[in-house]
Amino acid sequence: MLQTARIFPSRLFVRSCIPGSRRLISGVSSGLSDQLEILGVRYPTDAITNVTPAILSKLSLRLHTQHAHPLNTLRSLIESHYPDFAHLSSLSPLVTPYKNFDELSFPKDHPGRAVTDSYYLNKDLMLRTHTSAHEVEVFRRGETKWLLTADVYRRDEIDGSHYPVFHQMEGARIFSADASGMKECEENNAWLAQQLAMSNIVIEDVPHISPTNPVQPTHDPRYSELVARNLKLSLNTLMLKLFGGVAGSNSQNPLRVRWIEAYFPFTSPSFEVEVYFQGEWLEILGCGVVRQATLDTAGVSNKIGWAFGLGLERIAMILYSIPDIRLFWSTDPRFLSQFEHGKITTFRPYSKYPSCFKDVSFWSPKDKPLHENDFCDLVRDVAGDLVEDVQKIDNFVHPKTGRTSMCFRINYRSMDRSLSNDEVNGIQSQVVSRLKDKMGVEIR
Repeated sequence: MLQTARIFPSRLFVRSCIPGSRRLISGVSSGLSDQLEILGVRYPTDAITNVTPAILSKLSLRLHTQHAHPLNTLRSLIESHYPDFAHLSSLSPLVTPYKNFDELSFPKDHPGRAVTDSYYLNKDLMLRTHTSAHEVEVFRRGETKWLLTADVYRRDEIDGSHYPVFHQMEGARIFSADASGMKECEENNAWLAQQLAMSNIVIEDVPHISPTNPVQPTHDPRYSELVARNLKLSLNTLMLKLFGGVAGSNSQNPLRVRWIEAYFPFTSPSFEVEVYFQGEWLEILGCGVVRQATLDTAGVSNKIGWAFGLGLERIAMILYSIPDIRLFWSTDPRFLSQFEHGKITTFRPYSKYPSCFKDVSFWSPKDKPLHENDFCDLVRDVAGDLVEDVQKIDNFVHPKTGRTSMCFRINYRSMDRSLSNDEVNGIQSQVVSRLKDKMGVEIR
């Protein structure tokens, strides 16, 4: 549900789908200009279709389920901390925009709805941008305590910490909104507080509810405060589980966790959690008391509860010291053989191949301005993971013609081998050709 950095909180989040292409990629085919075939099922396309073969080829990989993969180990570690929760990890990434946004009270003008931020198969179907897209259906099926792990998809920039496919874990717990439910909550709070009192952790807290982080109008403030406290206590123990053994904590140097007030469309009050790790505060996750509208939609109006969401890659990069998010997708044995299931070990760099950058400058079409995410998607579709990062190094509007000029620097670097200049030139030539043919730009 909630996530940090690129995932949670702030950035939740046209062109045709390569008409005429008959290319098969990992079970994905765009065999007709008006259809997409994904894992054997055909879906109609329309004017807002913007998924690419490079993105669709990832749908079947599900890194969080691959044995000994760092993301799978991290998922298992968190699941072991919540043994009495339902553990879910097999829900389809194809959802409706209503399910992805409206069921969670996202504003109609939220930027995540835009085709520049999210991937659409058509106007009625998209790739989920967050695990919260399944929140209503999981509550509706009667689950009261659950963890859900899934791959999610966002159109984004290209650099060492951003990737258009990543993995989230969402956790939630709901209580009966009555005296019996609050007694259960209070008893659990007392037990969790006792566990933390015996642990080497220092917590910098904020009020459970406040004028700037308010209780929802339909909630009893006493109930909301108890649930918010339960959320904090539960996540403080999770932070201790994840970071207590690797943050260098000892009697003189305890694990430090701090809470910050936040705003998210689907919770109130809302919070972010940070951990002090290797000399700096790191944002780990977002969380809060679930919007009652969400529970009402799920048919559990008599409940009150909390939810949190975190990005697995973000935490795994910290715990494993993995420097580039592309590495999670590597099939190189030098990467995969370093890891054992259930163990967190420090990644050992096995190579650092030289980079090679190429610039491309162009005039954007006057009637169809080029979004940076459109450019990044095009580069990904041509070059895949051979691109380390993309930077916009120039942007100006001609004072007389009103035309917009843009210049991007593409930094090519393989994680597994050296790239020759001829090979990079060939890839760059394809990028330029695709820019002209598909985006209608004028190369400068």
